[in-house]
Amino acid sequence: MNKTITDAAELAARLGITTEYRDGLGQRRLADPEALARIVEALDRPPPRLSPLQGEGGNRRGEPAAAKLLVAPARCWQGPSRRVWALAVQLYGVRSRRNWGHGDFTDLGDLIDLAADLGAAGIGLNPLHALFDDDASPYSPNTRQFLNPRYIDVEAVPEFPGLDSELEEQIAALRGRDLVDYSGVVAAKDKALRLAYEVFRRSREAERRREFEQFRESRGAQLAQFSCFQTLRNSLAQPWPQWPAEWREPNNNLLARLRSEREEEVGYFEFQQWIAHQQLDRCRKRAARRGLSLGLYLDIAVGTRADGYDAWSEQDAILSTVELGAPPDMLNTAGQKWGIAGINPVGLEARYFEPFRRVLQAGVRYAGAIRLDHVMGLERQFLVPSGMPAARGLYVASPFFALLAVTAQESMAHRSIVIGEDLGTVPENFRETLADRGIWSYLVMIFERGANGAFRAPQDYRESALATFSTHDLPTFAGWKSGADLAFKRALGMDPGETEDQRRAAVAALQAALAARGVAGFDFLAVARYLAATPSRLLVVSMEDALDVVEQVNVPGTVDEHPNWRRRLPVALEDLRHDPRLAALADAMAAAGRRNFQ
Repeated sequence: MNKTITDAAELAARLGITTEYRDGLGQRRLADPEALARIVEALDRPPPRLSPLQGEGGNRRGEPAAAKLLVAPARCWQGPSRRVWALAVQLYGVRSRRNWGHGDFTDLGDLIDLAADLGAAGIGLNPLHALFDDDASPYSPNTRQFLNPRYIDVEAVPEFPGLDSELEEQIAALRGRDLVDYSGVVAAKDKALRLAYEVFRRSREAERRREFEQFRESRGAQLAQFSCFQTLRNSLAQPWPQWPAEWREPNNNLLARLRSEREEEVGYFEFQQWIAHQQLDRCRKRAARRGLSLGLYLDIAVGTRADGYDAWSEQDAILSTVELGAPPDMLNTAGQKWGIAGINPVGLEARYFEPFRRVLQAGVRYAGAIRLDHVMGLERQFLVPSGMPAARGLYVASPFFALLAVTAQESMAHRSIVIGEDLGTVPENFRETLADRGIWSYLVMIFERGANGAFRAPQDYRESALATFSTHDLPTFAGWKSGADLAFKRALGMDPGETEDQRRAAVAALQAALAARGVAGFDFLAVARYLAATPSRLLVVSMEDALDVVEQVNVPGTVDEHPNWRRRLPVALEDLRHDPRLAALADAMAAAGRRNFQ
């Protein structure tokens, strides 16, 4: 649908597009006419043809959402009223003597035992969403509804027939690398899982077959669609917008034909998801048996790839022609584009918010807590037309209170705490609204400073919050203290957003804060003791900080210049139990009263 610039201006108010705002630098920005027209065109489009396979409970695309009342609890689940701590791990980077060069769900089970023995309440994880084979970032998912099969421990699959010499050589090479070789891991696991699937197809073991069919039934049409999508993407070897016209939208009859003609291939992707679910669910149960009051804490990415399954299957709810991002601010003076598709609030409302609900359910079914990445998206999104610079993006309103209601429903139904990553440019009264609805804040110590640069005292931290030193997109404590992150960015010609003098002043301010609190030393353990004294209900310690890693997990704005999402931990999982740094950390948490109690 083509709209003139005049039409776009008239439609902006109806579609919730803000045509004037102030960015994170305080600069007033007016809507760029071309960008406005393109965002209007993306939002104001008719829904695709309804496919019977996509209907849920009689809800048809395009029906007014007002026809269905959302009755929700007043607040999200709050969990036990004590202060606890958890270890955060990039699961792919776990080094063990048995995994295939990529952390897996068996490693996660061992981490759960480690957490229990240390007195931690849970294990925090990077997103486990399904990715494309060649992707590393867990924040650019193919879909947020299904799991990444790279985390499967193939040797724990009952049907796996065992390693041959060629596969053993591949695995030994993968295991010896300091960086995850994703293409190698995917190839090895795909080969092995296909062997296991072939054994499963020939097996007459009735109980396993019954469990598989129950899983397929529980995941319904979405699992069938996803498996068909994966089959089509493999065979057509192109992004879905370039597929033949008949496949560019899900169609029940065509997908049924595909399933009949390619039953083995479609079934293989369902088998992958079944195995991944079984192994992750065993981890959830293991955490419960070990008495972890939090269990698993899972991250949910803010969006999905424009050429991924979610964008293909929900074309009225996901905008494949605009990117999510953020306006210019102190850390990113040019603004940000995240390379993931925006959400269409009009289409989402027409679907009674079911796509959003399914994303939540994919996390809360396994987790005692979830973190919503860039939670401001519940109120508004910053959308940038593809091909334009971030500074030309605009804010678009989301159905805020309806999304809060859905979040509360799923949180209470699954007894899962909800944490909102509320960093960056935050709308007025936004944090207060989240707090009223029981969504916890996300407090990053690097940013918890007053106007004079002084670090906030522990008692000034909010209670219903997660406190941590840094994030995966920011330097580790060792990197921050040494200024290694600044030197790295300058070497690449990037604006680090901070001068050396400013960093030295920040380091001095932290030393002063620790001294004022009577905390001895200036290492990460001292910082952990400082944070442990806050009233915040959950303190999360990243494994990178606990092990004094200098390099950060991800450097935004880089691709090949830094091994983003590839670095493996310096200590093997089997040796972590005996690492004195973790023992000292556990003692510090216990001394502060942060011990996991039954």
